[in-house]
Amino acid sequence: MLNIVVLVSGGGTNLQALLDAKAAGKIPNGEFVKVISSKDGVYALERAKNSGVATAVIERKGKTAEEFENALLAELEASKADLIVLAGFMTILGEKVIEKYPEKIVNVHPALIPSFCGKGFYGLKVHEAALEYGVKVSGATVHFVNEIPDGGRIIAQKAVDVLEGDTPETLQKRIMEQAEWKILPEAVAKLCDERK
Repeated sequence: MLNIVVLVSGGGTNLQALLDAKAAGKIPNGEFVKVISSKDGVYALERAKNSGVATAVIERKGKTAEEFENALLAELEASKADLIVLAGFMTILGEKVIEKYPEKIVNVHPALIPSFCGKGFYGLKVHEAALEYGVKVSGATVHFVNEIPDGGRIIAQKAVDVLEGDTPETLQKRIMEQAEWKILPEAVAKLCDERK
């Protein structure tokens, strides 16, 4: 059984998709041992508590990048993390964390990488860029995390149609419902099965 730690910064809808998949028996070889948030008071922490998963808060604000990274590393080591999932985590991980956990950190990105990805492409900004460009298809990508933002090896992708009259908000919601909430739990389950 792999110890999974999920890193969050907000509402935790992708976290909920993971917890629901686990409760439904779809992630048999993984156990969610901790949810770590970069902000206090976010709803993702409530979601974790409601599912009986331990939580920790490591505030990014008020810390140097190195202080934050050291605190995060200590928490990951204490949790005996085998797999780390970034689920709406709004902080770019430092080198030390990435080096310590090669091909053990996965992220879900709300576009079809290599489109609309990299530094500065997060949240609604991704969907604004996709609509501005006029793409007819967008989607989501689950990928390994390396030192290049959104640059790691792709694990899974799912396409979602862009509809006439879409706003960044409607596109974001459709991509979450039709792609992110499906391929993230599937990718985590697959990695746990392969590495058990």
